[in-house]
Amino acid sequence: MLVALALSGAIGPFATDTYLPALPLIVDEFEVSASTAQLTLTAFMVALAVGQLVIGPLSDRLGRRGLLIAGSVGTMAAAVACALAPSIWVLVLARVAQGFFGAAGIVLGKAIVVDVGRGPGVAKAFATLMAIQSVAPVIAPLFGGAVVPFGGWRGVFWLLAALSAVTLVGVIAAVPESLPIGDRRGGGLRSTLADMRAVASYGPFAARVTAFVFTFGVLFSYISASPFVYQDMVGLSPSAYAVAFTVNALGILASSLAGARLVGRFAPEKLLLTGMTGMVSAIVYLVVVALSPAGTLALAPVTVGFVLLTLSVGLAMPNAAALSMQATRGRSGSGSALLGAAQFGLAAVVSPLTGLAGPHSAIPMLLVMGTCAAIVLGAVRGVFSLPLRAT
Repeated sequence: MLVALALSGAIGPFATDTYLPALPLIVDEFEVSASTAQLTLTAFMVALAVGQLVIGPLSDRLGRRGLLIAGSVGTMAAAVACALAPSIWVLVLARVAQGFFGAAGIVLGKAIVVDVGRGPGVAKAFATLMAIQSVAPVIAPLFGGAVVPFGGWRGVFWLLAALSAVTLVGVIAAVPESLPIGDRRGGGLRSTLADMRAVASYGPFAARVTAFVFTFGVLFSYISASPFVYQDMVGLSPSAYAVAFTVNALGILASSLAGARLVGRFAPEKLLLTGMTGMVSAIVYLVVVALSPAGTLALAPVTVGFVLLTLSVGLAMPNAAALSMQATRGRSGSGSALLGAAQFGLAAVVSPLTGLAGPHSAIPMLLVMGTCAAIVLGAVRGVFSLPLRAT
């Protein structure tokens, strides 16, 4: 079941990282500007966030499995529409559909884990989910790079359609309905909004989701700025950068797997605190490296800092997510929707901030990381001071 849920939630990185190398081909075929072609990415990310806000609360009323199956069917159909798009605007609309339906796997995977799990098992399941999903950003560019020379940009979307088909089979075969009819919530739109407001205003949930979202903010600061740090400042070629990025991504995979084994021995709160401590240490180390009098960044010290960062994030994020979902007070669909929307919303803000000083300065990246880490520090204090209350 976890593998099927992880595949369903991996649509985000696969639907972005695989086709990025093909953006110039889209520009050439449709004779549009690069910024117009990039609307296909923006539209996808916005729809991904909005879809979670719609599908998550809806699943609290209708159940999880049917919506998850519908999401897999929708992403497959949208990928086919992308592959057959006759114009850039049809492609943009198809990407909106792909993002909206793809949100089902992201938001419902977390809700299902909470439905069927209890206590430390939830944190262990989240760590396992993240470990599996961490493979997606590593292999997605490799898949895209292999497909584009032979199938062009349309071939990438046929690949995504095939992946959605595999995901659909996995969901049907391995994911049961996790929310019994007796546990579903009634009411219409007003009740849905009330549920989301109740979850968002619950102190323990707010503290935990803040820790998760801003930890992701640290990670996304690295993802956004790493091409410039490694290529423009360290001097790596694009292929060498891909290797360095893969090494760092493996750090998240390793710490997520380790965290899944440690949850039974240590409380999720303790593992979150440990991950946060390592994250702050990595940022401080990178600041020292960036401000060193040598004037240029060297590969070894930069990679050490980034590996420590990704190892720490891989330990902190699954536990922050598990703690957040345990504080949804019976509204896990609404809680998962709020968590996902806040996560992608912050990512949209963080990305341009890291490049404010141009491609030859790491200072904006480090300032954004430091700000996010400071917010995480305050949120973790709230996690310890605001224990869960009975519903």
